[in-house]
Amino acid sequence: MNEDATYFWHEAPVPADLEVTQVYGYLICPDTARVLVQEYEGEFNLPGGSPEPEDADLAATLVREAMEESQVVVSAPVYLGYQEVHQPGLAPYAQVRMTGLIAAFTERRPDPDGGRVRLRLMVPLVDAPGILGWGEPAVAQAKAAARVAEEAWRLPVTSPAPAGYVD
Repeated sequence: MNEDATYFWHEAPVPADLEVTQVYGYLICPDTARVLVQEYEGEFNLPGGSPEPEDADLAATLVREAMEESQVVVSAPVYLGYQEVHQPGLAPYAQVRMTGLIAAFTERRPDPDGGRVRLRLMVPLVDAPGILGWGEPAVAQAKAAARVAEEAWRLPVTSPAPAGYVD
């Protein structure tokens, strides 16, 4: 997160006048009820990235980026909301957050954008905001993802398997 920016979480559609600059996802394993947090050189992030012209929609961006970055197949993507970002000297913009199920883990390989090979850390959803270091907006996002996981998919995200890496 940018320390010069201010973030506002909205569980609503992105207004037409806000540019969407990123789509990140809380991707949950249905077998363990844990969420994927990528690790690269001690830095943590959710899978996701910038929308590309060839992406049919925001869900397609998440599916593409999750495969490129973490080599996971995503199913059942669900829009959670957006983070409105205000930075000095820039027009406000939106960072979309989604959730989805991990349908499969494939063999890890370099991301085509930069060649990084990320580790796949699977953690309890409640721990993700602290690992990411994104503050209160991430707590609200994780709660929204937990609601979807519990209500739509009947996953026990409040009592998941212990944290661990998937390689």
